[in-house]
Amino acid sequence: MNKELVYNDLLKIVNEEDIKIDEPMKKHISFRVGGPADILVRPRTEEQLSQILKYIDENALPYLIIGNGSNLLVKDGGIRGIVIEFGDNFNNFEIDGNIIKAQAGALLAVLGKAALREELTGFECISGIPGSLGGGLAMNAGAYGGEIKSVVKSVRVMNPKGEIFEFSNEEMKFEYRRSILTNSDYIVLSAVLELQKGNYDEIKAFMADLTNRRTTKQPLNLPSAGSTFKRPEGYFAGKLIDDCGLRGLTLRGAQVSEKHCGFVVNIGDATAKDILDLMYIVKSTVLNKFGVTLEEEVKILGED
Repeated sequence: MNKELVYNDLLKIVNEEDIKIDEPMKKHISFRVGGPADILVRPRTEEQLSQILKYIDENALPYLIIGNGSNLLVKDGGIRGIVIEFGDNFNNFEIDGNIIKAQAGALLAVLGKAALREELTGFECISGIPGSLGGGLAMNAGAYGGEIKSVVKSVRVMNPKGEIFEFSNEEMKFEYRRSILTNSDYIVLSAVLELQKGNYDEIKAFMADLTNRRTTKQPLNLPSAGSTFKRPEGYFAGKLIDDCGLRGLTLRGAQVSEKHCGFVVNIGDATAKDILDLMYIVKSTVLNKFGVTLEEEVKILGED
């Protein structure tokens, strides 16, 4: 791919401030690691996104979509092709009664606070998850017994040819940390969420309790991608890791969190390789001791 040519072509679609060449991905993911993306572009409208996708399709270029990068690990070699980022250009939402209509870039935490203001319940468990609505829908984000699937009414998506479709909750095929969007070419544009009327004080107290649990038990002060591993059926990943004596295990700039063993954190100047090597040690140790295979919850992208 000729980066300069692609850059100049995309400048015909977006403004100069919305496109970068050789952009370090560590600026765009919560782990604060990762090499450069050939091109990073941030569309401001669905029309711009459609034009970008058509250009990519016509020129057979590699691409991927990211939200606010809270569940990603980009390797040190970076990403070849085009990264389309949904940031604050795509974060609008509106509330009508018990219905929230929100764009893919809206942060779950912001939606949670808005739901509280309107005395709407059903979003409390989701509201503390660091991430955007689009990413949350793709992986059926959840915490503390709640999942985003419980409040989704419909989802608007765009395919690689720039065509728009709408999926119902059933058509989304939600499973544990999966949906029809997982590893698909569909791009989330927006969603309609249906909540229930509740009591302001009760909702606020529930959210405060969940926030307290997170801040007490999770290493929110260090760069990470949230829970590193999915919960194996019948087990808790963090407990398995702790029972292997791996709490605080450090490999160069990466560490199994001393606060919560289910998190691998960046304690300084970690590289993606540091984190991946430590994850491999953790997985191998748990498999050898308990016969349980841990599966990454964090999405790994890019080249070594």
